[in-house]
This record gives sequence, structure tokens and C-alpha cells, in this order.
Amino acid sequence: MRHTLRLLAVLLASPAALPAADVPKQKPNIVILSADDLGYGDVQCYNRERGKIPTPNIDKLAAQGMRFTDGHSSSGVCSPSRYTLLTGRYHWRTRLQSGIVGLWGAPLIAPDRMTLGTLARQHGYRTACIGKWHLGWEWPIAAEQKPHFSGFGGKAGGGGQVATEVTDAHRDCWKTVFSQRIAHGPTERGFDEYFGTDVPNWPPYCFIENDRTIGIPSELLPASKLVKNQASLQGPALPNWQLEPILPALADRATTFVTARARANEPFLLYLPLTSPHTPLSVNEPWKGKSGLNVYADFVMETDAAVGQVLDALEQSGAAANTLVVFTSDNGCAPYIGMPDLQQMGHFPSGPLRGAKSDAWEGGHRVPFIVRWPGVVEAGSQCDQLVHQADLLRTVADVLGATLPDDAGEDSFSLLLLLTGQDQPIRENAVSASMNGTPALRLGAWKYIAAPGSGGWGGAGDRSQPVQLYDLASDLGETRNLAAEQPERVQEMQSLLERLIVDGRSTPGAPQKNDVKVTRHPR
Repeated sequence: MRHTLRLLAVLLASPAALPAADVPKQKPNIVILSADDLGYGDVQCYNRERGKIPTPNIDKLAAQGMRFTDGHSSSGVCSPSRYTLLTGRYHWRTRLQSGIVGLWGAPLIAPDRMTLGTLARQHGYRTACIGKWHLGWEWPIAAEQKPHFSGFGGKAGGGGQVATEVTDAHRDCWKTVFSQRIAHGPTERGFDEYFGTDVPNWPPYCFIENDRTIGIPSELLPASKLVKNQASLQGPALPNWQLEPILPALADRATTFVTARARANEPFLLYLPLTSPHTPLSVNEPWKGKSGLNVYADFVMETDAAVGQVLDALEQSGAAANTLVVFTSDNGCAPYIGMPDLQQMGHFPSGPLRGAKSDAWEGGHRVPFIVRWPGVVEAGSQCDQLVHQADLLRTVADVLGATLPDDAGEDSFSLLLLLTGQDQPIRENAVSASMNGTPALRLGAWKYIAAPGSGGWGGAGDRSQPVQLYDLASDLGETRNLAAEQPERVQEMQSLLERLIVDGRSTPGAPQKNDVKVTRHPR
């Protein structure tokens, strides 16, 4: 009851009721920069004592805006987090109850689902998605063609052996498929234009522009590109496809978009889901060895430089003063990039947090979360309130003076109160999930995990207790499981989680239906 009354008080003081003077009347441009697998502790301003990787551009952005210390993605892995960031709805309300969208997977975002792109377009914005989509397409692959798109033996860590020889039949099939448009991608989910590689470590190994591949993949990616954290799966590739140019190409295209739209003097929204520092760890020559740590750390530095390039384009085009910039990451750092070695050298990618990518523990989904908005957000400010990437949709709606329908942004709370300097909770609870779907529920500073372990690569944990309960206010590292000591609080958390599932939303409004029957945990 106490939590319900607090939440009601917050909602009554909703950002929609803010005085007009608190927010500029001119529509701001919106730029959302999302790194891939960048850990909470990989950014210097989040990890001063145990962070050894220089990130001057991201740090400068934080110095010019607000740094959130308790910001979360929807999952410890990428596709589900991308869904939630774009839709303001928890991914576990969809078919994606665990894992990620698979190779040649179908679209995860429903055609009628509002996204950040569709919302902005409704208000006269030019919208672009540049980078890693990984939310599925309607690939024009017929059932009888599917054998030509899988079954290759080359796999990261598998020795790079090819089990299937590429024949003229493969090439003919690939030509047929990749000569067609690819439906239900970004340009049918709210974005006027798209450019990217979809998933840089998976086929097809080529760029995609709007709804077509640039070129026709006709060769198998060489096995030599499946070693040392480069590509992950063999499959159709352009001849002589190289991994290193991917990140620079995305930064260049984003810079071109920003410059052109600023010159056109029309509001724009750019969603830039970077492919880095996720594998392929394809570091370009100027950055090799730059960190003095390892190739992942070098790639973090190159990622920071790409962020800086886009921010410079905003400045040089004159658009920066009227642009709301968000920087975040889809999940925590992947442990397989040499995390133990980095820790021995004094760099801790998860900072003070337990776990890493894939985990229900904080290191899986507590991520860098920075917002700069000149004239609105106080430079050099810090916010310790609980926020979530789902909150971006309703925040943008409030910025634009729009009201979301009941079937949009069901789990999105507006950040506007926090951005304008009011330090009070905007959400009482939040849910983030591990790779296997284990939910981690926050209620204030309390955290409930509906399993004994990480739910990911972090391990099975202490199986003497079936669930976990932590007080993050006093135990940010999740070292003391209090579930056995506080059964009533565990029950409260379990009841809340069930209500969030059944209601189909966590925000006020009419109950909504989940797309599927949601998996309950503990299993």
C-alpha cells in the first residue's frame, strides 16, 4: 500500500503538468546513441577508480548533461533490449521469452506497434536508423531455399571448418533472394531510412540500405574471419567483405544524416545502435594497441571516437544547441572478451556490479545512461533515481506534447521530471531479464531474482535458496541474499511481478494483452 501511494503521488505530478517554461517550445532534434555490449564500468565517468579505458567523448557528454547511475536495459542480451528501447514495452510480453532473435529470424516488433520512429514521424520528424537492427526481418527465403542458408560448419570457436561446400546452386539461390526487397525492417517500423549490417557477426555479410542489400552476397565468409572474437557464423558474404570498415561506415553515415538534416532545417530523430564494442572486435589500425590493455579495450576507445564524431557533427552543423542526446548500451560487457585479464590489469568492465552480459545480476543490465539537452538538463548533473530504457518513448512523447494511446509504451515512464532537475522517483518498479528469461524485479532499492543463479553465463549461483533478494542500497554488489530472512518481502515482490504480467502494463491505463502466455519464474 505504501508503494502504491508513493507511485500515485508521482503520477499526479506527471511531466505533462510541468509549466511550459520548463521545456522549450521549439521541437528538439533527438539523437539516441546505443553502444553494443559496453559495460557499466567501461566508461570512465562511471568507474573512476577501477576503469582504465579512456572514453573522453562519452565523458564530455556526461559533463555537459545528466549521468544516470541506476539506468537499465530490458535484458542482459541485445534483441530484447532493442525492442524495449524502441517500443517502451517489456520484451517478455512478446514471443521472445528468452534469448535473441535468431539467424534469418522474423520481425519481433508488430506492424501496428508504436516505436520512437513512428511517434517522431507523426510530429513531422525525419527519422533514421543507422547501425545494428537485430529485431528480425521478413527475409524472402522460401521453405525450399532454407537449406542454402544454413548448415555451414564454420563457427566461432569451432576451428573454422566448413562442412558444406558452396555450389552454384547456393549462389543462384542467394542471388534470387538478395535481389528482392526485405520486408518489415526498420523502414516499416517508423524510420524513413536505414543503413547498417543488421548483425555484424552474422550473415548476410554486407550492408543493407533501407530494405535491400547493397550488393549480392555470393561467397562464404572465410573461416579465417571466425577466430579471435571476429565473426560468429559462416554464411553468405560479399566477395572480400571486411569487418573493420563497419563502425567507421556507420559513423560516417550518421554524420552525413545529421549534417544534411541540420541544413534542411527540419527536426530529426536519429537512432544509432552501434555495432561495437560487440564482436567482431575488428579494430582499425589507428586504435590497435591504443589502450595498452587488450583488443576489446582498443575497440571501446574506437567506439568512443565514433560517438565523438557524431557529436562533433552536431556542433559543426549548428544543431547541438537544440538536440536532445541520449547515450546508453544494450547490456553489460561480454565476459568472453578477456574480462579476467582486464581485471588483472586493473580494469573492471562491470565496475562495482556483479555479473556481466546475459545475467540477471546488475552487471547484465545496469548500463551507462546519459542525457544531454542544452538549456533544459543541467550540465554535470547526476541522477540516482531508477530509470529504464523503456522510458524513452514516453519521454519523447512528453517532449513533443503528445499523449500515448493505451496500447503504446505500456512500460514507459517519462524522464522529464528528472531531466528538469526534480529529484523524485518516476517509477517504483522495473523489470530486467537474463538471457534465459529469468526476471529481475526492482521495487525501490529492493531487487528480486526469480532463480538461484544469474540466468545467464554467470552461473547457477547458490542453489540452497530457490530465489534471490538483495537490498541494493546497502549491497550494490549483490553479495548477501536476504530471501530466507525476509519471506514476506519475497512474497510481495512475487505478487507484484505477477500483477505486472497479468495487467499487460506497468504504467497507469487500461489493461493490455501480452502477445503470448508469459513464462513464469521460478520454473
